Amino acid sequence: MTRDAAIARAEAYFDTGRFRQDLARRVAMPTESQNPERASVLVSYLEDEMKPALEQLGFRCRTLEVGRWPFLFAEREDDPDRPTVFGYGHGDVIRGLDEGWSEGLSPWSLTERGDRWYGRGVVDNKGQHSINIAALTAVLESRGKLGFNAKYLIEMGEEMGSPGLRELCARERDLFRADVLIASDGPRLSASRPTVFLGSRGGVTFDLWIDARKGGHHSGNWGGLLSDPAIQLAHAIASVVGPTGQIRIPEWVPGEIPANVRRVLADCEVESDSDGPAIDPGWGEPGLTPAEKVFGWCSFTVLAYAAGTEDAGERHPAACLGAMPAAFRGRYRLARGAAGSAPPPRPPWFRHRADRPVARRGLPCHPARPGSSLGPMDGRLDRGDNGKEAGHPAQSRRLAAERHLLGNP
Repeated sequence: MTRDAAIARAEAYFDTGRFRQDLARRVAMPTESQNPERASVLVSYLEDEMKPALEQLGFRCRTLEVGRWPFLFAEREDDPDRPTVFGYGHGDVIRGLDEGWSEGLSPWSLTERGDRWYGRGVVDNKGQHSINIAALTAVLESRGKLGFNAKYLIEMGEEMGSPGLRELCARERDLFRADVLIASDGPRLSASRPTVFLGSRGGVTFDLWIDARKGGHHSGNWGGLLSDPAIQLAHAIASVVGPTGQIRIPEWVPGEIPANVRRVLADCEVESDSDGPAIDPGWGEPGLTPAEKVFGWCSFTVLAYAAGTEDAGERHPAACLGAMPAAFRGRYRLARGAAGSAPPPRPPWFRHRADRPVARRGLPCHPARPGSSLGPMDGRLDRGDNGKEAGHPAQSRRLAAERHLLGNP
């Protein structure tokens, strides 16, 4: 009866419009972590929105900082003998890009069209942690206690690659100690099917660039005589990844996908909804299903690249029109699946292998400079309760609750 009462309270919170009201207020805060001018808004989101909401539930809150990045840590203890659940969310969003929204829509205004809500952060990640806080509220209002100890961390730099998060977790290891981590930030396999992930993809970004010379030179006069850094790095990229996206560096991919992980992924169908892109079946590692490519393998992505000239310390990609480029810079990302993937690349290990395809060709390339790096969550799919099958006690409880609520098999 307590569970049913909590579910009824959660439904009433949505049906009466209170959830929409809370989410609209949070969406209206332009928490653009990629915009340095929004630094004060990032702090305000934690102090004026998250902190009061959690303190009202009996959480003790404090702001932690690493450099210029703020984090809100909240803790509530019901019973020291009970397990501790650690929740995660982020309140920052990518740039609003107001001019790119359809007519009548704004990144900072929650707008309902049909059965969808639009606004920056609705699905990444203000909607998710607002739902989780509402769920905690419903349970407390129904029985006066959670039945577990709770910790919550809200960061404000996730869209910048979570700067300071790794350092914070290392520094506050004892403070963050918990029995299970629930991080509600990621896509479902499909809009119609709830998804429980036991791990999270990790990744590392890095830059490779060539500064061939200062200034651009007329391609009609110098073409064929001056090296083209864009062509040189294009060949380096071709050494890393094949024409259909298959990674060519053995150390960057796992030797195999464990059999128990394959069994779990066999029931996972990665789909595109009506607004999503069509999946390219021939892209990526051959012989793998779409789910195996995403959750059990690694991928390499060219995030951006540009050729141009340098003037007063600033690069101008468009300034080399009609001229031989003086420099070429690219930013890349190596992502690895949550299940049995290759070890996380550390700087010395990674630089050696990132530079290798360039060095083999004798190119005058600067050493690879790693950017943001995030390893997979440790609750990997291949770490089963019995050592044979993927699973975790928290997963069993979560699936049981889902079946009770939705009747899913």
